[in-house]
Amino acid sequence: MSTTNKPSSTLMPMLIIGSLFFMFGFVTWLNGSLIPFLQIACELDHIEAYFVTMAFYISYTVMALPMSYILRKTGFKEGMVLGLFVMVVGALTFIPAAYTREYAVFLVALFMLGAGLTILQTASNPYIVLLGPRESAAVRISIMGILNKGAGVIAPLVFTAFILTDMSQFTETRLASLGAEQKALELAELSSRLVTPYLMMAIMLLLLGIFIKMMPLPSVNSDEETSSIEDDSSSSILQKPQVILGAIALFFYVGAEVVAGDTIGLFSKELGVSNFGQMTSYTMGFMVLGYILGLLVIPRWLSQGKALAISAILGVLLTVLLLNASVNSNGIWDMLFAWTGLPAIPNAVLYVALFGLANALVWPAIWPLALSGLNQKDTSTASALLIMGISGGALLPLLYGILVEASGNAQSAYWIMLPCYVFIIFYAVKGHKLRQWSRG
Repeated sequence: MSTTNKPSSTLMPMLIIGSLFFMFGFVTWLNGSLIPFLQIACELDHIEAYFVTMAFYISYTVMALPMSYILRKTGFKEGMVLGLFVMVVGALTFIPAAYTREYAVFLVALFMLGAGLTILQTASNPYIVLLGPRESAAVRISIMGILNKGAGVIAPLVFTAFILTDMSQFTETRLASLGAEQKALELAELSSRLVTPYLMMAIMLLLLGIFIKMMPLPSVNSDEETSSIEDDSSSSILQKPQVILGAIALFFYVGAEVVAGDTIGLFSKELGVSNFGQMTSYTMGFMVLGYILGLLVIPRWLSQGKALAISAILGVLLTVLLLNASVNSNGIWDMLFAWTGLPAIPNAVLYVALFGLANALVWPAIWPLALSGLNQKDTSTASALLIMGISGGALLPLLYGILVEASGNAQSAYWIMLPCYVFIIFYAVKGHKLRQWSRG
């Protein structure tokens, strides 16, 4: 690999990109707390509530290829700055949404936040892969993942502290007992709690954009790979199975990750867990633990492919346990995690949180496996295609909500996690090794 304007150390670019990944996590994992909040404030059913994830993640599919084109024109650095400024507009859109309590405006704001994140993700993920040796790419992405999911631990706690205080007055029973005018007044007060936090978020995003604009970021390329491979830039990316299957694996992975992170709050709320707004922090906490384990064992003891297979097998096991778990007993938490001093949660909720451990190494393993052997031009196109896989976060949680509404059982609807992890096992064992489609 060669770089232009190569720095003496990758520390500074890692710190800069790390700040972006922290912001990715903070914005993304607020959704887990936002869903039960908006369900109350905007009086939504399960299907409507999960349009939060639909609006946020579908932007990755809609905007990935256009943003890839913009990125080729602007370069990594300017693209990152542009993405942050788009996110500023999205955060500010929450202010009229909160004052009007119009759910459609909330969805527009979420779409704009997702659009800004699309260009940031399209730029930053391949940048981290190309910043050093391919064989250690999962380690670098794992470091970014710790920052991302660390922010995912913090975000729900901040949301709970500033917004979900004194929620006892907003129970379904009490709200149903109020007159229409008083009910609308109290829900408007609840919705307005979003104004200050999202204004502060907009200011932070703006300052981060200005900071990155002023700081030097080295350009990276993959000349070594380009020279080692015959120039096949005219060949279609669709002819590269490891990329296409990688995008599908990311679709299922992100869907599973978002189901685990964004449904746990509403699931806990319906089981009577008092601190339901903090539940996403439990899932993210286990993800951080998984990333730390990844840093210790990859590539020293485990290859990226084997780590991916182990993660997916754990996901299958947890799904089976969840479907048969008690919603009334806290026994497993009391036995394994009482020492943390954190509030105990039912066994079923704990298994949802433990999906974080299974999911942690999937993203950092799939990216280098999918981009392996590609030249510079194909890497840019493949990255955009992989980013489109994030649309799994739009569709699978919505499907989960439809299943809950249809069955009336939030626990049994988690069966949708099984096909996700089964496909990831296939990609880990065989899919990432394919370099051409078989011909009959």
